[in-house]
Amino acid sequence: MATHDPKTIMIGYIEAYEKLYKRQPTGLRALDREWVLVNGARMRIVELEKLTYQLTLEYGQLQEKKSMVSRLIKWFRG
Repeated sequence: MATHDPKTIMIGYIEAYEKLYKRQPTGLRALDREWVLVNGARMRIVELEKLTYQLTLEYGQLQEKKSMVSRLIKWFRG
């Protein structure tokens, strides 16, 4: 079984959250090596890792939309 370092995963979550929402997450703390508390919800560290991945995907989708809108604006302006 792979070991998941809670500190590293929590830092990754914080970075992904800040990129997407432009603010720091609240209520994030490690309970032990397997469990963390996120916004009052208890979850396993591997679940936080998956949540971080989802936030990263959402950020990428948001950037794609912004890029597309920017290209359309440039095209309309000629």
